[in-house]
Amino acid sequence: MFKRTIKIELQDLMKGYPIVTLIGPRQSGKTTLVRLTFPEMPYASLEDPDTRQRAMEDPRGFLASFPSGAILDEIQRTPKLLSYIQTFVDEKNQNGLFILTGSHQLELHQAITQSLAGRTALLTLLPMSLEELRKSGIDHSLDQALITGGYPRIYKENLNPTKAYRNYFQTYVERDVRQLINIKDLVQFERFIRICAGRIGQILNLESIGGEIGISSHTVKEWISLLEASFIVFRLQPYFENFGKRIIKSPKLYFTDVGLATYLLGIENETQMGRDPLRGHLVENLVILELMKWRYNHGLDSQLYYYRDVQKNEVDVIFKEGNNLIPIEIKSSMTFNSDFLKNLRFFQDLAGDRSPKGYLIYAGQQEQKIHANELLNYKNATLSISPHADST
Repeated sequence: MFKRTIKIELQDLMKGYPIVTLIGPRQSGKTTLVRLTFPEMPYASLEDPDTRQRAMEDPRGFLASFPSGAILDEIQRTPKLLSYIQTFVDEKNQNGLFILTGSHQLELHQAITQSLAGRTALLTLLPMSLEELRKSGIDHSLDQALITGGYPRIYKENLNPTKAYRNYFQTYVERDVRQLINIKDLVQFERFIRICAGRIGQILNLESIGGEIGISSHTVKEWISLLEASFIVFRLQPYFENFGKRIIKSPKLYFTDVGLATYLLGIENETQMGRDPLRGHLVENLVILELMKWRYNHGLDSQLYYYRDVQKNEVDVIFKEGNNLIPIEIKSSMTFNSDFLKNLRFFQDLAGDRSPKGYLIYAGQQEQKIHANELLNYKNATLSISPHADST
């Protein structure tokens, strides 16, 4: 088993809540994590048709077969079961009864809000981080990391990343999309996802994407929400305050696994990666994911934003640390250039005392402080949001 950082948080939350709900993309390692962390707990997969039918037809009888609780996998397949789980845990009045997993966050959030509010802690497990891979003895080059991504099965089975993501993508489109929404033209939807991969790191423009495919901006918005609900993409929201400038208020688009994005762009090897004009955007996606994973693995909200104004002054990431705003710039270059600090200094002048430090994360090995800013290699990106960053 790969050592997952979130395991400690999962164990702690089971001591303080009757239910812990673990969400994340399919094949991100949710089932393996919970079953190996709590091997004594009974397990039931609601993907199994017989199990699902029993849970739907006789929910009380189904739960009665687990008097001390259980791991219930893919709980979004039986949302009505959550109301019965609520009654069950209220009667038992003890912690650590159920672990629920799910891979469709929209359905699950709505059901939890209605049925399990105050009774469950919520964790998000994304594919493996660079730190988790290194602890497992896997230390890729940057381009290898961009191609291979973070899905555990690729490493466990030593799969060819291009073929693995091809199968993952086809499974997602054929099964999950049909479950979530009635899309008549799957070929058009596949083209839409590939176009989204080409827009990584760009401000989301629904009209532009719709015009390229021949669909309405309303449909684009609906399909983006679908991709987000099933953990294919996420939107990085802008940070805006009254800094005296007009701020862009549309989100940016990124993928939840950079290996999948690389596959969708048709990049199959390191030679192609080195020449691809979108490599810089993929590096940006990778680093932002590392920051998100660190926060999620410690049971925290991401608190990550970006900044851009109408004069095109831009910072890749703003990390909101209490009242402080920490600007983070991401570069794919291995060579430091003092111009890389320009946007950091702009934002620090804008935010004043609220921005006491900033970080430049790049592919170079040189790490040092330059006045209020610090250079970090991308493998150490999480130091920029870690509370222990100043002591490293």
